[in-house]
Amino acid sequence: MNTRTHFRLVVLYVLVAALLLVLLGRMWTLQVLEGEHYQGIAAQNRTRDIVVPAVRGMILDDRGKPLVRNRSALVVSVNRTTLSRREDGGEAVLKRLAGVLGTSYDEMSKRIRLCAPNVKRPCWPGSPYQPIPVEDHVDPKRALQIMERQEDFPGVTAQMQAVREYPRPDGAGAAQVLGYLQPVTQEELDKRKGLKVTGYSGVDLVGRAGLESQYDAVLAGEPGFRRVLVDSQGRVTGTAAEQQAVAGNNLVTSIDAGVQGAAEKAIKHAIDNARKGGHPADAGAAVVMDVRTGRMVAMASYPTYDPSIWTGGISQEKYDALLGKKNGEPLISRVTQGQYAPGSTFKISSVSAAVQEGASLNGIYPCPGSYNVGNRAFSNAGGTGYGPMTLHTALVKSCDTVFYRFAYQEWQRDGGMHPKKNVADSMVDMAREYGFGTRTGIDLPSESSGRIPDRKWKKDYWEATKAGNCKGAKEGYPEVAKTDPARAAYLKAVATENCTEGYVWRPGDAANLSVGQGNVLVTPLQLVRAYAAVANGGKLVVPRLGVAVVRPDGTVVRRVEPPANPPKLPVDAKVLKYIRSALGDVTKDGTAAGAFGGFDFKRVDVGGKTGTAEVYGKQDSSWFASFGPVKNPRFAVVAMVSQGGFGASTSAPAVREIWEAMYGTKDKKPLLQDGDLPSELPKMPGQGATP
Repeated sequence: MNTRTHFRLVVLYVLVAALLLVLLGRMWTLQVLEGEHYQGIAAQNRTRDIVVPAVRGMILDDRGKPLVRNRSALVVSVNRTTLSRREDGGEAVLKRLAGVLGTSYDEMSKRIRLCAPNVKRPCWPGSPYQPIPVEDHVDPKRALQIMERQEDFPGVTAQMQAVREYPRPDGAGAAQVLGYLQPVTQEELDKRKGLKVTGYSGVDLVGRAGLESQYDAVLAGEPGFRRVLVDSQGRVTGTAAEQQAVAGNNLVTSIDAGVQGAAEKAIKHAIDNARKGGHPADAGAAVVMDVRTGRMVAMASYPTYDPSIWTGGISQEKYDALLGKKNGEPLISRVTQGQYAPGSTFKISSVSAAVQEGASLNGIYPCPGSYNVGNRAFSNAGGTGYGPMTLHTALVKSCDTVFYRFAYQEWQRDGGMHPKKNVADSMVDMAREYGFGTRTGIDLPSESSGRIPDRKWKKDYWEATKAGNCKGAKEGYPEVAKTDPARAAYLKAVATENCTEGYVWRPGDAANLSVGQGNVLVTPLQLVRAYAAVANGGKLVVPRLGVAVVRPDGTVVRRVEPPANPPKLPVDAKVLKYIRSALGDVTKDGTAAGAFGGFDFKRVDVGGKTGTAEVYGKQDSSWFASFGPVKNPRFAVVAMVSQGGFGASTSAPAVREIWEAMYGTKDKKPLLQDGDLPSELPKMPGQGATP
């Protein structure tokens, strides 16, 4: 062997030795240094992690009747991620699944596509990485085919799960109060650190409105965990680890199913009767509150819907019906989100302000058919004059001109068109003391605040609309002029005034506010709270629906108490007593006497106030606000019908119907024995409670 050959062999030996050393080093690294890491990866290849759903807690009324409960159902779900990894994108699997479930491949594809602005329902609004439920009423025989032939249905599961059910006890729907569930979004999942969702379950659903949203954390429970062993075909061969799910807690509410059902029927009857009388009557609300505690006994909103519509997916047609104005936007709660001019029901605030400014409870005040506020005449309804009267009679007969005078005189004292540096604005301030213009703080999401207009609001509104008004002042309204020249001229004159002086708080603004007209907006919840304050002696209670969070075994987790020390009205007790006395006569000798003709006042003495609010471009809003018994108040009841006409003819009969349901008549048993609500927490369903 020559020297050159020997050198080449030595180089080869060194190279082979180096390669062997590298290989041995890599093996040592994989098996020793990173052994645990790769053991975990290997384990994941032969195991699957499954979230075990926690049964969501029930929502109960004050007697333990379920307003929302669960039922067991076979749910078939599809994992988009698994299907997307197949050569055909999962088309063959979906076709086989559609055949088993008795539907079409096209329909199945729609159910698992992701929702987007340009994608119609049905679609999946949740996380794209969650298994998507495609059927929640599966026949057991069909589900068995899927489970036994798992190799033909990769990415498809069929499991028994709890599905939300709405039993409507005593006819109580309360859809807007209860809310609904929707799949969790990817953004929400990302916030749930450490949670790997690999199976459709209660974990994947969250409350989107109402009590389901407000108390989602206590209702949801805690999911369990199961790690199963699988073979190369994905078939389960055993269980490696398991952690039991913890069921969600039940929520006991102050809603009384019987009263809730009666309120829903009453507002529906009022709307039907208003429509028969030629009014559009496009929306309504009825509210019952315990004036002592602020507990909500009933909250009815119209139009309404069946919340079970969300279970198992929703079609585009049904989804549009829930959101569209054509169907009255039934998702909106008219109790907490509807904002309307309150009309004469607002006068409890204006009387309080007038007395605070010096008006005497023993005084006599003129009530002409009209009263000049600045250079404009403001009239009573129908232009009727009633002559001199007390404030008591002004409330009973609902004389507007008495309040126009108070408002105009206050406006003048504040400096009129050239206001003082520190204006009194007593009617504005008193309205806010009554809780108008601010949220009540009820334990529901998305509450509206209403509006109490003042000088600042007027200026802000002017700045926001100035460009449009100035354009109208300059160019006029040629399109309107083609069909109605007189109206076009009027609109141009108004635009000219608003363009130049629209920021000025005019005497008409003050006059309108005094009788709950113009730009004043309140919610039915704010109004029932205000009447509760008059009834209970001035305590502005904070409304509450939740009473207690209770485990399924009946153990009380916590009680939901209203905030301590609620604000008090800055109104003397004798003034509130005076107002209560006047309102007590409204149902007997005043504007609501017709609606309460033949009412059994010995059974329960009811006082109240009618309200008929003018709305530009629409028909009048109808209101009736009440409380009772007059001498020892327990409840406040308010009804409102948008575009329903007179308060006395539409809303007052609805309120009467609710009172008669609660206290009974000679022909009908009362829903509330002796006018009382349950004082103790109910037993949980399954522990002796009423089913």
